[in-house]
Amino acid sequence: MMLILEAYFKNYPARRKVAEFLFENGLSVKNGKIYLRNVEVPISELARIIGVNRKIVYHTIEYIEKTYPLKLIFEKLNPLPSLIDVAPLMGWEVLEIELDKEKYLQGFSQVLGLLHQNGVPVMEVFSRNLREEPTKLYIVIDGTLPVEVFVRIKEMEGFRKLILHTPEKDKEKYVCNYCEVKYCPKRILMERLASTR
Repeated sequence: MMLILEAYFKNYPARRKVAEFLFENGLSVKNGKIYLRNVEVPISELARIIGVNRKIVYHTIEYIEKTYPLKLIFEKLNPLPSLIDVAPLMGWEVLEIELDKEKYLQGFSQVLGLLHQNGVPVMEVFSRNLREEPTKLYIVIDGTLPVEVFVRIKEMEGFRKLILHTPEKDKEKYVCNYCEVKYCPKRILMERLASTR
């Protein structure tokens, strides 16, 4: 998508900034207005958030509606609801896994296979494999990621990084720079075992 925006907005950097914001947030353009699903978004507020004047937003809307390929895309945009940000508040963990682009499908399949084999309940899977961005896989799980699954994910071919977001209250004591995770599951497990004795 970024290549399409680059092609159509190469001479309009301010309009491109608006178009990228609309795309990234799933805001659609219809009948000279911007919508979040069926709710109209105020142009002045949008301009303030993006950091451009209202005229730029209006010009972007007009340009999108006059350019047929852009119009087709932007009138169908919708935000995708996700549990990623609220999962730790619900007592769930989120695995944020970065993979090599060449090994994306293989890694995606292996991670889901590992979770299945170890009986880890998956609540939601969200993934991005766009050309211009790092390839990421987000998996919301109900419970704690078993240490053996964590180790196997790190050993996968094409693995780059794993960040584990947990619902633990005192998160700072679980930080583990060696593992490149925010909250080390091994330390969490050891803490839990120590507290149950």
